Amino acid sequence: MPLTSKSLPEYWDTYKPHKGDGAPSPPVVDSFEWTQYPGHGPGAGFLGQPRTALELGSAEGKEAVFLARMGVETTALDFSPAQTARARLWWEGTPGLSFVNAEACDHLADTSATFDAVFSRWGAVWFTDPEKLIPLIARRLNPGGVLALSQAEPIEGFYGPQAMYGNGLSGRRLPVLRWSYSTEMWEDLLKRSGFTGVEASVLPAPEPDNVGTLMVRARIPAAPAVPSVPKRRRR
Repeated sequence: MPLTSKSLPEYWDTYKPHKGDGAPSPPVVDSFEWTQYPGHGPGAGFLGQPRTALELGSAEGKEAVFLARMGVETTALDFSPAQTARARLWWEGTPGLSFVNAEACDHLADTSATFDAVFSRWGAVWFTDPEKLIPLIARRLNPGGVLALSQAEPIEGFYGPQAMYGNGLSGRRLPVLRWSYSTEMWEDLLKRSGFTGVEASVLPAPEPDNVGTLMVRARIPAAPAVPSVPKRRRR
């Protein structure tokens, strides 16, 4: 496991900390968000109409719950024990929803499950080397299955792994890596991994000067149609 991966669970354990007294309340599940701006973006329809789905980096589980309530058998995976425990506290027992606490590459390499859709909203695809992760995703998608992801738009000219201190510039060192690529680089990577119909673009923010959202979608080729055997005519 890469050195920086050791910091990821600790980093995500502190994501969206509870503030206030008493137990935290679950978020309202009334939308599926891809961007950092509520109500801005394509919604769950960006995935098509999957029967099964895997979210990589599900955090509090809101979008996974949204899909499950739509009738999609959904697996919510997160690297953070704290995030997984909180999501289970809120959503355990939701029909069609299951939780996995694991590192994305390890889980995809070990599982035999396959999915109609795999998606990452500012999640594991952003914080994992895509050269390792994307081929593993491709193997776990059903024929015709879709991969969809969103994350912050890249800074022009600054691509590849980028280090940051997960807890800001004060306190104990907590190094974390994120991978940022241009839309052209995503298209190349996905095509090399066997995907087709690749769509990669930056969705502008509602305010023109604000940070946009990188949106990527691609599919595994559908299984070839089995040719029908012509019926023999009776003589």
